[in-house]
Amino acid sequence: MQFIFLWQHNYPLLYVPAMSIHRQLFIQLMQPLNIVFRTRDFYLLFINFNTKPITMITTENIYTFIQFDDYSLTPKYLQLCNSIIKAVQEGNISQDYLLPSINNLSYELEIGRNTVEKAYKYLKRYGFIKSVPGKGYFISCKESQISPSVCLIFNKLSVHKKIIYDTFTKALGVNAIVDLYIYNNDFSLFKHILNLKRDNYSHFVIIPHFVDGGNYADEIINTIPKEKLILMSQLVSGVSGEYGAVFEDFEKEIYNALSAALARLRKYKKIQIIFPENTYHPEAILDGFSKFCMDHQFEHQVIRNIDNACIQAETVYISLMEDDLVVLVKKILETGFKVGAEIGIISYNETPIKQIILNGITTISADFKFMGEMAAKFIKDGLKQQLAVPFYLTLRNSL
Repeated sequence: MQFIFLWQHNYPLLYVPAMSIHRQLFIQLMQPLNIVFRTRDFYLLFINFNTKPITMITTENIYTFIQFDDYSLTPKYLQLCNSIIKAVQEGNISQDYLLPSINNLSYELEIGRNTVEKAYKYLKRYGFIKSVPGKGYFISCKESQISPSVCLIFNKLSVHKKIIYDTFTKALGVNAIVDLYIYNNDFSLFKHILNLKRDNYSHFVIIPHFVDGGNYADEIINTIPKEKLILMSQLVSGVSGEYGAVFEDFEKEIYNALSAALARLRKYKKIQIIFPENTYHPEAILDGFSKFCMDHQFEHQVIRNIDNACIQAETVYISLMEDDLVVLVKKILETGFKVGAEIGIISYNETPIKQIILNGITTISADFKFMGEMAAKFIKDGLKQQLAVPFYLTLRNSL
């Protein structure tokens, strides 16, 4: 490795070609005694012969605190923002700290320039950083109180999950750090994520729906300190202690929803619910469905595979999943039965498109905005209560 000594203002400067040594190793070795400035081609060291230690934090140190997680669905620009905010909150970098340029940060982290630019614009919009023409970007906030860092774990992506996410992050505020993970109803992946992230966050907000392996969910969830835990959508049997939960009472929800639609249901002789064998939906839905049908003397049936089902007149079909709804609608259109007169349709979970399909599909839906808002409130206020989510029936022409 070559060293070139230069002099400026009676102090020696050490010129080191950047490609001749690993950056992090070089910084760790030399940082205690020197102030290091980095360009793409070389390191320039200000050699300090003063015996007093230098306490100034330099721009190069920021790379120590920036982390990207390939498991997270949080966009990289927000992961970059979160790393910088966390470094400020934990006192690792302070107010007026000079951040690397957009080009240098892009080069060092091997990410797109647009990603860095988007992150800096976000941080600047919310007052975390400021820019000075000709000098660069500086930390402008001084955070004395640690804001929450949240590991948000969803079973899957969907329209209503986006509603929960948007409402939750908005209610929590821009100072909070929120990382989103999706485990696709796979218990093994869920367990892997928790094992990796258990010590990294102040709170864990979990939607626990599994196709297989859910019988062991309580064991892994119980490893999370209860003051950090909030369950969404449903409770998990076996999870002990005091913790927050914003849950759906599935049995009560479907029973009450069908009761509210009783006047229209009387037009039909039979009610069938599409409930696949391998589904993450809780059996409590079937319990509520069966109880309603028996209490009100409706013929009823559970369809395990809609692909093999024959569409029957004077029947109401309840669809839990969007894919099954698509198949159901195709089959009904092929029969020529009139929807809302000869055939009825009820779909779970309200989405904007259901206002349009077949001139409007009747829905049973939890209040997902309420779910996100209350989960955020539990975190901000330190609440450990368990709260049932309101639900609503939206009657449309399909019934």
